[in-house]
Amino acid sequence: MAKVELKAPIVEEIAENLKDAKGVVLADYRGLTVEQDTILRKQMREAGVVYKVYKNTLIKRAIAGTEFEALAPQLDGPTAIAISKSDATAPARILFNFAKNAEALELKSGVVEGTYYDAEGVKVIATIPSREELISKLLGSIQSPISNFARVIKQIAEKKESEA
Repeated sequence: MAKVELKAPIVEEIAENLKDAKGVVLADYRGLTVEQDTILRKQMREAGVVYKVYKNTLIKRAIAGTEFEALAPQLDGPTAIAISKSDATAPARILFNFAKNAEALELKSGVVEGTYYDAEGVKVIATIPSREELISKLLGSIQSPISNFARVIKQIAEKKESEA
C-alpha cells in the first residue's frame, strides 16, 4: 500500500473532526509526563473536546481551504490539537487552566468561531466563561430584581396583616 493511501483516512478523520467545529486550539505538549497527559485527556473527554496528536503535515492537509487554515504557520514541532463542536471556548479554557499547573504545556494559537487568535489571544479567550455559565449569570441577574420585589410585597402584606 502506498503511503498516501495510508494517510488519507487520517486526513479525513481530522477534517471530519474540524467540520462544524466552533473552537480549535493548538498546543505544544513537549515535556508533559504521561500522568499529566492522561489527566489532560480525561478533562478534554469530559468536556466533549477531541484532543489528539497528529503529524503536522496531515493537519495542514486537513485544514487547507478551511477557516482553520490560519493555523498552518503554527504547525511546527510537536503539536496537539483540541477541537470542540459544542463549546467554542472549552479547548482554550481547559488547556489554559491545565498549563497553570503544567508549565511544559504551551498554547500556540487557535480559531474560535471563525476568528484566528495567537497564543495571547487564546489565553484571553480562555478567561471567558462557558455559554452555560453566561446564561446562568444572565438568568440570575434577571431573577434577582423580581425576587427582591416579591419579598418586599410579601413584607408589606405581612405588616398590614399584623396591623389589622
